[in-house]
Amino acid sequence: MTVRVTIWNEYRHELTDDKVKAVYPHGIHRALADGLAEHGIDAGTATLDEPEHGLTQKVLESTDVLVWWGHMAHHEVSDEIVERVYRSVLNGMGLIVLHSGHCSKIFAKLLGTNTCALKWREADEKERLWIVDPSHPIAAGISEYIELEREEMYGEHFDVPPPEELVFVSWFEGGEVFRSGLTYRRGQGKIFYFRPGHETYPTYYHPDIKRVIANAVSWAAPSGVARPVYGNTQPLEQIKPKQ
Repeated sequence: MTVRVTIWNEYRHELTDDKVKAVYPHGIHRALADGLAEHGIDAGTATLDEPEHGLTQKVLESTDVLVWWGHMAHHEVSDEIVERVYRSVLNGMGLIVLHSGHCSKIFAKLLGTNTCALKWREADEKERLWIVDPSHPIAAGISEYIELEREEMYGEHFDVPPPEELVFVSWFEGGEVFRSGLTYRRGQGKIFYFRPGHETYPTYYHPDIKRVIANAVSWAAPSGVARPVYGNTQPLEQIKPKQ
């Protein structure tokens, strides 16, 4: 089955910060799309400043998995669009939330906690993402851990519900640890949060990071199982009148 992917990126840092522009000259969304293409997955893109943030009803209806990156403008995302994405996830669309997307309105709405709450530090630190569920399909093709020479630190406590599956745990040079690969299910939709990807580091060019995101797209794709039936329904069997 061909998985239809849309990558949503705020696309602000790359236009306003020369340091970020040097790392991602065509935007983080294009780097992510190119990484998926290496794994045979074609992806469209959408950005914050497009009409309806690029997430029209038509776009979402033709999206199997939505990849989300945001940071400096979470508050600018329309509540109407958040509700539209929310309904799409409940109806079966997969959602992959990357790095600072943890603070997005859509992630907080789906998880129901203050997902912005965590420790952080920018200090050019080494990060090791240890696989704690080696049998999980999102970890396929990855060895014991992924090592990134420079990344932003995120530290516990991370105010999210206990994950249904924990795939990666990060260790940082400064001593902190962080739950970095978490899965959830909401309605018919599957959600994966993946921690690395600060905008000033070339994380999304790392082969293992690209593989994990491609694996996550395949994992989060709709299963094809029929949606549940809700509400007032007719009986499946004939109901005999009571004597």
